[in-house]
Amino acid sequence: MKDFFTRNRTISIAVIGLLLVIWELVSRITGARQILPGPADSITALIHLFGEPGFLSSLTSTIIRGLLGFILAFGCALVIGILSGLNPVVEAAFRPIIVLFRSVPVISIILLALIWFKVEQVPVFIGFLTMFPLLSTNLTQGIRQTDPKLVEMARIYHVKEWRILREVYIPSILPYLFSGISSALGFGWRAVIIGEVLSQPRYGIGSMMQEAQSFLLVAEVIAWTLIAVIIGYFFEGINRMFESKIVRWNR
Repeated sequence: MKDFFTRNRTISIAVIGLLLVIWELVSRITGARQILPGPADSITALIHLFGEPGFLSSLTSTIIRGLLGFILAFGCALVIGILSGLNPVVEAAFRPIIVLFRSVPVISIILLALIWFKVEQVPVFIGFLTMFPLLSTNLTQGIRQTDPKLVEMARIYHVKEWRILREVYIPSILPYLFSGISSALGFGWRAVIIGEVLSQPRYGIGSMMQEAQSFLLVAEVIAWTLIAVIIGYFFEGINRMFESKIVRWNR
């Protein structure tokens, strides 16, 4: 098993290295390094960003907006998702709303949000609407996949409902919950940054990317993109760490 993971990691590193080489070659062949900077130029721009006055404010602002959107989405999804899984009537009531949230184009939501909210609130709202359906759907699915025989047996022995929820339903939904969190964070960070690009709050990764793009600072745009990717990987790592610890403890 260890050899399997080591081999997969080696393959991943090799593919990333190959992509970087291709990127550098294309940049050199085109000769337009201002329009298509190479990896070295982008890394240099990334290092320079650390010394910019607004770097830390932009980084923390985006992270706070993303986390606020996630907390709101998680709280609503926890209630609605679990109730929908337990009660078909609740699911029927909320299904159109979930489908609506998943179907409406992000750009339409952003344009409406720009009218309804302050610029600092728009990315939070976009993040919430992006993450909520993913979390809610996964929680509902997790409740549905709970073994009905276990629930029936618990009720035959007059086990209290809160214990059934804690000891039967929660272990069943945990894999679906963490899978939903992973998907929600992946799409959520992108949605928050897109919201920042269009709403232009004073600080934010999206705002800095838009500013760099307006001055054709492509290397800086790529540098901010790398930071966004690092944020995504960081929180994905936290999610996996909690998943491994909680699932192991629950067993």
